[in-house]
Amino acid sequence: MLNTKPLTPSQLWVKRIFSGLLYLIAFYLVFTIYLQGEILFALLVLVVVTSGIYIFSNQATYRWRYVYPGVAAMGIFVLFPLLCTVVIAFTNYSGSNQLSYEQVLKQLQSQTYAAGDRLDFKLLENGENQYQIALTNKTSQKNYLSEPLVLGSNEGEVAVKEVEQLPEAKVAPLKVITQNRQVLQSLQVVLPTEERLSMSSLRQFAEQKPRYRYEDSLQDLTNLETGKVYRANDAIGFFQEIDNQGNFVGERLEPGYTVGVGWKNFVKILTDEGVQEPFLKIFVWTVVFALLTVVFTTIIGMVFASLVQWEALRGKSVYRLLLILPYAVPGFISILIFKGLFNQSFGEINLILNNLFGIRPEWFNNPFLAKTMLLIVNTWLGYPYIMIVCMGLLKAIPQDLYEASAIDGASVWQNFTRITMPLLVKPLMPLLIASFAFNFNNFVLIQLLTNGGPNMVGTTTPAGHTDLLVSYTYRIAFEGSGTQDFGLAAAIAVIIFLLVSGLALFQIRMTKLSQD
Repeated sequence: MLNTKPLTPSQLWVKRIFSGLLYLIAFYLVFTIYLQGEILFALLVLVVVTSGIYIFSNQATYRWRYVYPGVAAMGIFVLFPLLCTVVIAFTNYSGSNQLSYEQVLKQLQSQTYAAGDRLDFKLLENGENQYQIALTNKTSQKNYLSEPLVLGSNEGEVAVKEVEQLPEAKVAPLKVITQNRQVLQSLQVVLPTEERLSMSSLRQFAEQKPRYRYEDSLQDLTNLETGKVYRANDAIGFFQEIDNQGNFVGERLEPGYTVGVGWKNFVKILTDEGVQEPFLKIFVWTVVFALLTVVFTTIIGMVFASLVQWEALRGKSVYRLLLILPYAVPGFISILIFKGLFNQSFGEINLILNNLFGIRPEWFNNPFLAKTMLLIVNTWLGYPYIMIVCMGLLKAIPQDLYEASAIDGASVWQNFTRITMPLLVKPLMPLLIASFAFNFNNFVLIQLLTNGGPNMVGTTTPAGHTDLLVSYTYRIAFEGSGTQDFGLAAAIAVIIFLLVSGLALFQIRMTKLSQD
């Protein structure tokens, strides 16, 4: 029984103050995350933390304390990634467009270029871990030398004086300069003329000036080195060069910034031939792969389950153990073993085929053979589970049906096709739909066995003949040769989610019908 004893006024005020402090800490955390540009993550933290504080500090919501951890976990690990994926699908988020507009502008304004003469640089050893910075201007034939200093202790400015000739001291090797590169880059060398030089390369110092000047009124970036003018192009998410009339003329500055593109990524899937053609081919293959896997594993699983349940068969326990073994071995190990067995030059399968028929099929180079190989391996990995389920279902079939069919003179095959299979398919249907959905997104098999190959030719995105939609999405997001297009990958992921959600709803419907 819950303790409903009311709190004293002092206890109530302590509780309110403690809750208020927790809210302040939560709002500070949310505000800090928001300033970093992570708006969605800040919103997630705001909802989860504040709702948690309210539920655990309010007596009226006491019963929700037990379900809140599960609901919060579902929101963090399911709903939030899904929301992020949907949001990204409507942006140009990619390998070159990851930052916000403000971050890109700040990064461009921080760029510098070497102006004026470049002075040759040497680091002279002065004993006791001390060095002198020696500079030589080949144009004016002037030499400059600093006082002895310990690298790392003199941060900021280092004054040098002009000398007639540099001392004949030991020059530090390039290894020493590389090891102390960050320290040297942080130094500003001040010449007698008050010019300030910074390290521009491992062997040179030069005056560093800002490369770009930003004009707030026009929102233009001017390259002080070349004189070119750039303006933010929100259509592509880059600062792009403009002409005298303000038209964009081509050259753009890296990196780009993230902008919303509406339905552009979804339209690209349907209209861009470089994406549309591989997407449709991969979609058809994904459906065929998942469907044939379910059909083959179901048929083989039913046949083997019926055989190991056959009363006339001796050593049934041994056969049952051997047939279940593929299910006991970790899937990735089986896949890698099959990858070696199907090797064109040294695989045992091709050695046998070569000795028997004189052929060496190119399993990994021929699209049809690669797909066939995937179906063989996936059937091997999937049939034991169906067999185990069917073994249990077979015990629920009344023996009277087989006795009656025996009186009518039915054969074994007729018993299997007319009695066993129909009575197994109905209770198996929800499981088969779940198996279809699983194989629809069977990323591990594709990644370990073929990596999507052989690759398609003439596509604008990385695509292979054995890619499933999930592996195709992965390759677009992380293996693009030009840029990693996360926005397009997210759009395909949303389509996959809708398809799999439809299958899940269909499975729930079939399960309900099966129960009825």
